[in-house]
Amino acid sequence: MSDAPQQLLHLVIGGELSGLDATTFKDLDKVEIVGLYPNYAAAFDVWKAKAQQSVDNAHMRYFIVHIHRLLDPGQDAKSAR
Repeated sequence: MSDAPQQLLHLVIGGELSGLDATTFKDLDKVEIVGLYPNYAAAFDVWKAKAQQSVDNAHMRYFIVHIHRLLDPGQDAKSAR
């Protein structure tokens, strides 16, 4: 077995929302794909920095997408065993 840490891919994306009460992007062509990260901690650090840069625009939001859950939907159940 490898001693490498388990890779749990996370994607950070962001953009301007059409309203404050939804998660619909105003313009999909302007959605920023910030990057793909090997774990939640790394994605969170980048998400936090991007969110702080856009604090003056209430419609600008960044999100962390748990890609590993899409690739292996049963993964959470496996880790709970």
